[in-house]
Amino acid sequence: MTTAKAPAARGYRCGTLAAMITSRRRAVGVAIALAALAALAGCSSGSDAAASADPAHLSTTGTGNLRGGSFATPRQRPSFTLTDTRGASFDFGIQTKGHPTLLYFGYTHCPDICPTTMADISVALKQVPAGVRQQTRVVFITTDPARDTPAAIKQWLGNFDAGLPVPFIGLTGTRRQVDGAQRLAGVPVAQDNGQTHSSEVLLYGIDDMSRDFFLTGTSPSDYSHDLQVVSK
Repeated sequence: MTTAKAPAARGYRCGTLAAMITSRRRAVGVAIALAALAALAGCSSGSDAAASADPAHLSTTGTGNLRGGSFATPRQRPSFTLTDTRGASFDFGIQTKGHPTLLYFGYTHCPDICPTTMADISVALKQVPAGVRQQTRVVFITTDPARDTPAAIKQWLGNFDAGLPVPFIGLTGTRRQVDGAQRLAGVPVAQDNGQTHSSEVLLYGIDDMSRDFFLTGTSPSDYSHDLQVVSK
């Protein structure tokens, strides 16, 4: 059994991924990521301010038959309202209730971490049974609402959800709303205008609880394995 490998910090400053990607990168995932990278602006590497949050609640090993890193205490699916790519209000707690859900905070101008993470999720969804794929919701919340308009988020997500039965959900809001959503989800609030953000992809099951998480470098097979577990 493989486990999600967690670095010492909980967040990354975009632009530093090259030194972190492991040999577990799947060739197809990299291909999708590189396609998305071509249209993205770069950002400089630097220190990770968001990573200073206390990681004591995290474990780098899986729990039970889950492969992701585990939370010491399971988390309830949070409730917050943001704006989707159609300009409509989206209540995360209500509109994803009962669905296996992957929640990730990032931004569309990120040159490496965000597109690679979304590409791996895309590959993982193509590995699970059709029923799980149909039920799963993938939610991306921008940490850079000043630049990430609903239209920009929709276009960016189109690099990753093509061919999937359920489009990825993109959300934005005011800076205060986005920061509030991060706090409710239990991840560090992004800094540096959103460029230093949480590295966690949170997984919620059909019971609306989150017991594990994934970090950049997680293999698509680990995502797909745990999605199937929390879908039962």
